[in-house]
Amino acid sequence: MLGHQTNPISAYTQVSTETSVNSADPHRLVLLLFEAALSAISIAQVAIETNDTATRGTAISKAIDIINNGLRASLDLEAGGELAAKLGLLYEYMCNRLLLATLRNDKSILNEVAELLSEIHEAWVAIGSENSFK
Repeated sequence: MLGHQTNPISAYTQVSTETSVNSADPHRLVLLLFEAALSAISIAQVAIETNDTATRGTAISKAIDIINNGLRASLDLEAGGELAAKLGLLYEYMCNRLLLATLRNDKSILNEVAELLSEIHEAWVAIGSENSFK
């Protein structure tokens, strides 16, 4: 009769994330994708340090999914022109590097991808800040 036990922190995080996504404008949604991908990479980095192969694989797969099916899929190649095309190629490169990080269990590759994502994320944040003042 007690049902299944849930982790209150996990439940709060789930509700908080769903609320953020449901109330976000397109710019904020892209920011959430960057943050989720960076979080997944951080989890993979810790998993490499602790020799947790299953968690590493799951986290890297999640990062690849977010980059490929979130960030890359959201590019408007027609409106974005050359910049969108180059970002698409960069996202493809990141996914390939993440696959290599899985194969080699290489934290330095994860660091490289996190750095690239962080740079684009910072630019995306700046774009939002500029637009909020107009």
